[in-house]
Amino acid sequence: MFDKVLVANRGEIAVRVMRACEELGVDTVAVYSEADKHGGHVRHADEAYNVGPARAADSYLDHEAVIEAAEKAGADAIHPGYGFLAENAEFAGKVEAHDEITWVGPAADAMEQLGEKTKARKTMREAEVPIVPGTTDPAESAEEVKEFGEEHGYPVAIKAEGGGGGRGMKIVEGPKEAEDQFESAKREGEAYFDNANVYLERYLENPRHIEVQILADEHGNVRHLGERDCSLQRRHQKVIEEGPSPALTEELREEIGAAARRGADAAGYYNAGTFEFLVEEEDRDAEAGELLGPDANFYFLEVNTRIQVEHTVTEELTGIDIVKWQLRVAAGEELDFSQDDVDLSGHAIEFRINAEHADEEFQPASGGTLDTYDTPDGIGVRVDDALSEGDELVTDYDSMIAKLIVHASDREECLARSKRAFNEYDIEGVVTISPFHRMMLDDEAFVNGTHTTKYLDNELDHARIDEAVERWGTESTSDEGEESETTTREFTVEVNGKRFDVELEEEGAPAIPTPETSSGGSRPSGAGGSSGDDGGSGGAEPDVPEGGESVAVDMQGTVLSVDVEVGDEVAPGDTVAVLEAMKMENDIDAERGGTVSQVLVEEGESVDMGDVLVVLE
Repeated sequence: MFDKVLVANRGEIAVRVMRACEELGVDTVAVYSEADKHGGHVRHADEAYNVGPARAADSYLDHEAVIEAAEKAGADAIHPGYGFLAENAEFAGKVEAHDEITWVGPAADAMEQLGEKTKARKTMREAEVPIVPGTTDPAESAEEVKEFGEEHGYPVAIKAEGGGGGRGMKIVEGPKEAEDQFESAKREGEAYFDNANVYLERYLENPRHIEVQILADEHGNVRHLGERDCSLQRRHQKVIEEGPSPALTEELREEIGAAARRGADAAGYYNAGTFEFLVEEEDRDAEAGELLGPDANFYFLEVNTRIQVEHTVTEELTGIDIVKWQLRVAAGEELDFSQDDVDLSGHAIEFRINAEHADEEFQPASGGTLDTYDTPDGIGVRVDDALSEGDELVTDYDSMIAKLIVHASDREECLARSKRAFNEYDIEGVVTISPFHRMMLDDEAFVNGTHTTKYLDNELDHARIDEAVERWGTESTSDEGEESETTTREFTVEVNGKRFDVELEEEGAPAIPTPETSSGGSRPSGAGGSSGDDGGSGGAEPDVPEGGESVAVDMQGTVLSVDVEVGDEVAPGDTVAVLEAMKMENDIDAERGGTVSQVLVEEGESVDMGDVLVVLE
């Protein structure tokens, strides 16, 4: 087993990996950006290193910075978690080539073969795993999208080759949308996965989303750990996952699991991974409680060559610690259980606790401080997080701040236990989608298990979300209170990029106020991460003429594109820029329109809430 593992990630997944390491007697190293200098994963690690500014491309996605941190720390392995570099075959190859550091994950060539969706589709086709009609080579232009639509019909899905979880996927309803959606998918692929290639698929209108957890070792053993149903999604991103699926018969469940094992064998895959499938619903009478049987059509969607957010569901069902097995397999150990030993017990559901406004189309929260944070517990209740009371919300990255996982003897009991858990989950000061989850626990379609991936976007009455937020919602707060006197002062200093926490005790001394621009920064006890400011509008003062309009942002993020120039005519509703916030693209539109008189930002700049991007006259 390893002596020291660097976790190349942040937030709850970094803490999850560190806890597994701790139980195996392995020391841990955190990496963090300027925005995360006080993050929970940093507090949890044995040591921590700064790898750059808030922008992920300049920190968590910086190959050299992460590997250099591992070298400085003397780490003998790197675990990537999920997201960021977890499915980056180039980075995995660099770690594999390192004489003293082991990659905790599948081999780089297997990641390339399965992680890039076009290559994965070719592999699955050769392994006789059914695939959705689509391209097996990257699409080169919007014209190809139009040609595909003419042949297979609309809508067409454009997907980033390195993407997943809805990131980098755009739906084209007709030929007029092809160019904009094609460019948008390529931008997201480049921004989030360092891969601008995209491919095309027929877009299934009303499927179930079923995925199979795989564990495999380097000795040729491949096991599947049952399936998870991830059909409850908004804008192609999962919000609730469960297992087993309430829609499948045992026969179809086994058929899909066997297909996943064939695919893993064909790719020479080892370590943890997830094979995702879409199952068509057309032939089922959901109202009568009929399940999907072996005659149902199912199609390979993609392979996630890493641990999944929802791996916790499978862990609760099987009792198998998947993260520990990732580490053991990477250390050369052999799986010590057979396929027949895998036994699914009861039912489990995972709720993603996202910092989002559910009643505003799940827009990311712009800030807040955890004034109260009291998690539920008791039999069958698990919370994965990296939070402490008093933490500030970091808005530079993904909106998920925690996961609530509930396990029980059957689905009915699991739903009841979930209600009890949410009654105990007390979060104040940060907006979350917990009210939405509480509403869904009484939603007829979800309770009956008849929902599909389109249910939230196309069928749910969104007035019910408004009512749930009014009943159970909380408001965001900012950390504006004065600090109380204390006898202990805590400081964070960095020496050659390595983080050290230092305590200074002084009788009756007030806390020292820390400027936001301080590079070392003092850390009040329990403080959370600051958002950081990497440019904004560069300090430029907007000059808004009488009757003109200043187009500002209502969230923190990074400017992906500026779509206007000085002198351009802009109509009401026209997009002037595209902002990336919490891994989602957001169009910034003009309200009234006019002539562009000032452009105050450039592509790649970070902006804060309220910053003006463009002035119109």
